[in-house]
Amino acid sequence: MDLNINLGSWLILLLTAIVSLLALYVSPALIDRTMLRPYWLVRKSEYWRLLTSGFVHASFGHLALNMLSFCFFAFRLERRIGTADFLALYLVGMLVGNLGTWFKHRNEPNYASLGASGAVLAVLFAAVVYFPTMRMLIMPLPVPIPAPLFAIGYLIYSYYQSGQSRQSRDRINHDAHIFGALAGLAFVALTEPSAYRQLLGMLGY
Repeated sequence: MDLNINLGSWLILLLTAIVSLLALYVSPALIDRTMLRPYWLVRKSEYWRLLTSGFVHASFGHLALNMLSFCFFAFRLERRIGTADFLALYLVGMLVGNLGTWFKHRNEPNYASLGASGAVLAVLFAAVVYFPTMRMLIMPLPVPIPAPLFAIGYLIYSYYQSGQSRQSRDRINHDAHIFGALAGLAFVALTEPSAYRQLLGMLGY
């Protein structure tokens, strides 16, 4: 991975890791000041939370899962589409993911969530369009699995967890996974529709 070519990926990875670790282990109050609270977003004009909530995480495991998934796809995708489009994709995924969460939970005063889920899933699903034959090795699985299978499995898991989280209140923004994935697919369709034609060609259509 070339640091110069992948400036956007490294910037996102380091910034998210630093802010999340600071919030988890140095200043926990930072989480409360940055997490998304849909009920208060418009009522208190706390629009900055649409972005800040994407740089904090509920636990080290939550951070690790998001950043590992990000690393699997981000560096290769950025080399393919360029840093400017990559950063735009990440921003769009984060905003669309959190706006979807706001719409779903806007009338729930006690709901709050955090995490880079929407942005990460936007990257993941955009990468699948460009690299449908990509495979990834995930321990402890003994063989590499196709990236599209990982993406779909991740999305199904997120859909299931979005219902469970309302009972467990784990604060993880599972809903943003779904909206972020759709944002990633739409971003590719708008910026480089030929990628879908190439994908269909590879699939024999």
